[in-house]
Amino acid sequence: MIQVTPSAVKEVLRMLENQSPGDSEAGLRLAVKGGGCSGLSYDMAFDKAKPGDHQFPFGGLKVFVDPKSFLYLDGMTFDYSDSLKDKGFKFINPNASKTCGCGESFSV
Repeated sequence: MIQVTPSAVKEVLRMLENQSPGDSEAGLRLAVKGGGCSGLSYDMAFDKAKPGDHQFPFGGLKVFVDPKSFLYLDGMTFDYSDSLKDKGFKFINPNASKTCGCGESFSV
């Protein structure tokens, strides 16, 4: 299971409406790819469900995770912050044993 905070849901829905107005099939794809300074990196994109995806509904937002990425993201929280000091999306992943300084990549 993954969690998406209300602030992240609100921001993604705002962005999705600008990107794909009226597309009821579109949602947020969260994924893990090889690369980054710690070995694996997070990826996010607007997409539609694909066969085999894990699907999670959060307050009108559909979140899709492919089976391979789910192995690394299970238990993760996806958050959004909009403060003066800290703005942007955050992956809070208890599976990551090491995270780079920017928070964009990790290792297990």
